[in-house]
Amino acid sequence: MTELHGKVAVVTGGASGIGRGIAEALLEQGATVVIADIQQDALDAAVAELAGRAGERISGHSLDVSKAASYEALRERVLETEGRIDVVCLNAGVGPSGAIRDLTAKDWEWILGVNLWGVIHGVTTFLPVLEANPDGGHIEITGSNAGFIAQQSIGSYSVAKYGVLALAEVLDLELREAGSKVRVTYLAPGMIRTNIGSSSRNRPAGLEGALHDADISKVINQDVRWMEPATAGRIAVRAILADDLYAPTDPSLVGPIRERHARIVAAHEKYPLWKE
Repeated sequence: MTELHGKVAVVTGGASGIGRGIAEALLEQGATVVIADIQQDALDAAVAELAGRAGERISGHSLDVSKAASYEALRERVLETEGRIDVVCLNAGVGPSGAIRDLTAKDWEWILGVNLWGVIHGVTTFLPVLEANPDGGHIEITGSNAGFIAQQSIGSYSVAKYGVLALAEVLDLELREAGSKVRVTYLAPGMIRTNIGSSSRNRPAGLEGALHDADISKVINQDVRWMEPATAGRIAVRAILADDLYAPTDPSLVGPIRERHARIVAAHEKYPLWKE
């Protein structure tokens, strides 16, 4: 996209954390932003605070990303009030901890419902709207560095983020091949100061299980470099403007990614069955 001034953007999970950082960065670029969130009190507070800086260019709507109907209601409301949608940032996510062997079906239903189905519903709901724009649009998906490398204790989170990465990469290939003017960005945050460590506060009743909140800094076995959400938001917006597919927030995390790919290459070289 050449510019964001005058564009209309929807940001899920926009009441706090990276979502709010993205919303702030979009507002800095002159966009009109609709933040959507499941936590109503946080949503109201964020809109009230951001309105002091952006006036009528900020509004909020309730959204449960695990429900397709909730997305559809959001789409219709934004089109009714704003008349168009140019950018969609699918950012809502939860990041609890728990060994895969201990997880229940309810655990998987919750974490995949938010982290994977939340993105699938968002793409299904908003992609036709973006493609109908003469100038196209942009879908930003907030994934994770855990979408590049598997990490113990947050295995279910990695499962979801691996799926989200595949969705982003394939969608990008399909859109380019079709000559679409819609582009895709996969934001891969490292360690960001958010409240993802208290994800269970929004866990629906009836989906209780073995997943639990944990201090992420104690889960990741490496030196931690923390980033503020506003900085991550600016990285996401810079990638949107540049039409970049990948937007990592911490280049220092590339080492484990290189190691993973080296192991994959080594495995292919170890089993050259096609020669037999």
